[in-house]
Amino acid sequence: MKKYTIICALMLSFISLTAQETPTPNYDLASRFSPNKIAKMVHSTSVRPNWLQKGNRFWYQYKTASEGSKYYLVDADRRTKTPLFDNVKMAKWLSEITKDPYEAKHLPRFNFEFTKDENAIRFYITSNEEVEVTEDEKEGDAKKDDKKKKKGKPKMEKKVYHLEYRLGANGLTILDTKKKEKQPWKSWANIAPDSSIVLYSKNHNVYWMDKANFLKAVKDEKDSTIVENQWTKDGEMNYSYGGRSFGKTDKDKLKDKDKRQGLYGHWSHDSKQFVFTRTDARHIEDLWVIHSTKKGRPQLETYKYHMAGEQDFYKYEMLVFDIPSKSKKEIELDSTIQQSINIYSYPRKNNARSDEHNPTKLLSKNGKIYFSTTSRDRKRLDIHVADIATGEIKTLIEEHSNTYIEQRGKSIVLFNNEQEILFWSERDGWGHFYLYDTSGNLKKQVTNGPFHVDGFEGINEKERTVYFTANGIAKDQDPYYSHLYKINLNGSDLKSLNPGNYNTSISLSDSNQYFVSNFSRVNTVPKSELRDSNGKLVMKLEEADLSQLFAAGYKFPEPFKAKAADGITDIYGVMYKPYDFDSIKKYPLIEYVYPGPQTEAVNKSFSQYMDRTDRLAQVGFIVITLGNRGGHPARSKWYHTYGYGNLRDYGLADKKYVAEQLADKYDFINLDKVGIFGHSGGGFMSTAAMLVYPDFFKVAVSSAGNHDNSVYNSWWSETHHGIKEEKDAKGKISYKYMIDKNQSLAKNLKGKIMLATGDVDNNVHPAGTIRMVNAFLKANKRFDFMLFPGSRHGFNDREYWFWRKADYFSKHLLGKEVEHVDLIEMNRDIPQKR
Repeated sequence: MKKYTIICALMLSFISLTAQETPTPNYDLASRFSPNKIAKMVHSTSVRPNWLQKGNRFWYQYKTASEGSKYYLVDADRRTKTPLFDNVKMAKWLSEITKDPYEAKHLPRFNFEFTKDENAIRFYITSNEEVEVTEDEKEGDAKKDDKKKKKGKPKMEKKVYHLEYRLGANGLTILDTKKKEKQPWKSWANIAPDSSIVLYSKNHNVYWMDKANFLKAVKDEKDSTIVENQWTKDGEMNYSYGGRSFGKTDKDKLKDKDKRQGLYGHWSHDSKQFVFTRTDARHIEDLWVIHSTKKGRPQLETYKYHMAGEQDFYKYEMLVFDIPSKSKKEIELDSTIQQSINIYSYPRKNNARSDEHNPTKLLSKNGKIYFSTTSRDRKRLDIHVADIATGEIKTLIEEHSNTYIEQRGKSIVLFNNEQEILFWSERDGWGHFYLYDTSGNLKKQVTNGPFHVDGFEGINEKERTVYFTANGIAKDQDPYYSHLYKINLNGSDLKSLNPGNYNTSISLSDSNQYFVSNFSRVNTVPKSELRDSNGKLVMKLEEADLSQLFAAGYKFPEPFKAKAADGITDIYGVMYKPYDFDSIKKYPLIEYVYPGPQTEAVNKSFSQYMDRTDRLAQVGFIVITLGNRGGHPARSKWYHTYGYGNLRDYGLADKKYVAEQLADKYDFINLDKVGIFGHSGGGFMSTAAMLVYPDFFKVAVSSAGNHDNSVYNSWWSETHHGIKEEKDAKGKISYKYMIDKNQSLAKNLKGKIMLATGDVDNNVHPAGTIRMVNAFLKANKRFDFMLFPGSRHGFNDREYWFWRKADYFSKHLLGKEVEHVDLIEMNRDIPQKR
């Protein structure tokens, strides 16, 4: 009996030790799912309809491993889906014409252009046959070819075929063998709706040319006979009429100063007026980055950058250029307050998105300018209308809040012969539509209830029905899942048009009669279907081919729901496991974070972009993503603005508490080894987590973090954290801004942290990371730091960065340090040609 007891004790001890086993880093499994390799296994996952102008028709391309790319034409009215052409025949025709071999599964990626009658498609194909450059092309590049001409050697180029295919025909027609002309004018020409005049910017001023001279520029921009007309003369750097220098080095700006550049604004529908918002940034201080890796001397890049809490602000002017008289006038705005301006645009039709000429027009067709002004503290949003002839302004809607007002992606809808306005607001705590007349009188709250209306999709004015996407209406599913709905403008008959326990994305026809719905969850195969405006299924379109992905060992992640640190609020997340998961092992837990408030880094649909989640888990971790109070705007305004006034710390308690709940539920999670990482706001948050909860979070990798928001752009933190307006006795307004900075907690660091930044990041300036580095130095802390030369906010060397993160977490969470100097997982996939 004693012997038996000893054996049992030894067995229990062995089982206990086995259960505590930490996994060995599996770099081979992680390397199997690199972006380049996934691109070979996963092709199309959604249908992107190209709506045509005649009827309810669209075409789309869909690629699978078994058939390659196929092209389809769908006629919704007739309930038909037919191949745009036969791939086998197309390969045959292309082979015969170009003398190059083609195969049905390996056709080139076509850039189709439908003819006006929409009964034929046109496209260009480049063959491998070399032909001599034509005389016209030689003239345009005579200087470059001068040396070659002296040697008597003709300039050669690959032959290009311009082809046409009549739908249903039995062959291709060769239209010509001229290569598609370059179109540099698209970068600067703002063509009037009636094509009578072209506006552009040059030397910071407004220029114009008539149609005849513009056509000369289309043919040859350097034609000396082109007549250019200067309209304004008071433009200067940082108080310019158009042009764009952001992202250019000082050297490049000097080189481009005499070039034609874009002038972006709004045309009246009759082409007689052009409305332009001019920005005065001369008083805003400069910021700089240095391009150390450019050829030759390092180059300076100087740009205007408004930082949070600075007293000065951008100044805006609304100008109307009268085309017939060539005069301009200013719409007088209140210049005593700091505010931004947004002019509302006439919506572009889905069937016109690929049109070559698609100018931006004013929302109104009747000589009105509808626009909004937003106070600097983002607590006031006012909707106005200006008379384009008289300049008279009337305020229609005044929206005020004690926290910031969400307006990204939200426009007003003008309809019913411009007699009514549909306005989006969170005034009752949820995002909803409100119906106004154009005198500014509230007529009706259209949508109502504890759910979030997200996007306007269309309106049937005759039936007075609105189509929109919304979150949280179906109470039995993840509230982030988006669906399409319709409702009558009187607030009756709310109806879901693509129901189901999935996240969806839609494309509605301009007729509002049909829509394409793409749907999936993180743990389902993406599918696509066509439905009508009553939600009836018209036809199933596609199902993604993930067969090669599963063959490589892929497994779906697992959605989960937990409680926030208040014990009440539901938090939604996703868990990613190693594909060789062993439930008796103890896995370190890593959180991938982005704090919001404008979004949360939590996938709701299947995604083949796995670097930050699925792929990292394969090294030997449980990786989770989850929301937090103060995160995504697709829930209540309370949830969205929870972090207002506490932008550094507001999401951390939820990240910690959810991890604890998961560890209580799953024995395979090792809560003694918790890592965290993120980029940008996630870099800010992951470092803060290490310093606010230093005994919980043990390892962090923080890249491009805005650790010190006083040196970050004013929009993000002034909006989501807050800035206070104060008036003195004379009525002068000043701005008070205080926000907690990561470097103030540097002394709290106990775990391992690696910081990284790009040296030419002109979004989150490297100063934020460098100040964090300096704080750790001053606090006598050991830490790691990486600099990515030549990288902006999104790092150039992303594959390299993935493996350095994997190395760091492997060393400090799995206890295994990679000792190779070479990144073998990268090198073995690179052909060594020298």
